[in-house]
Amino acid sequence: MLSGREHRVPLSGRAVSILKQMAKFKAGDFVFPGQARNKPSSSMAMEMMLRRMKIENATVHGFRSSFRDWAGNVSNFPRELIETALAHVIGDKAEQAYRRSDALDKRRKLLDAWAAYCELKASGNVVQIREHN
Repeated sequence: MLSGREHRVPLSGRAVSILKQMAKFKAGDFVFPGQARNKPSSSMAMEMMLRRMKIENATVHGFRSSFRDWAGNVSNFPRELIETALAHVIGDKAEQAYRRSDALDKRRKLLDAWAAYCELKASGNVVQIREHN
């Protein structure tokens, strides 16, 4: 829930597949449990993960920005649908009053396309390089 508004997020088929695999190891009510018993992970959990992985020049918000750049520059999905996927308020007060749907089915197609874009693709031009110890 953002700004007191419900925000439903349709999961891509790939995300559902990952969650099903994770369910085998789940020990509580949360997909991403926190350090405190029976609590979800904190709002800083992803930030801390990036730090532990020593990933520099990346932010959690940058993941949202990457999605927005891809959706606006690479995909053909309408701007309004993209902004709705990001839980952004769009339009003036009158448009907001008449916009009653969250376009869940259309956003599902958008997020399926994003998942396909993010999925590692096998290519004949890729050569695996191993580090020598």
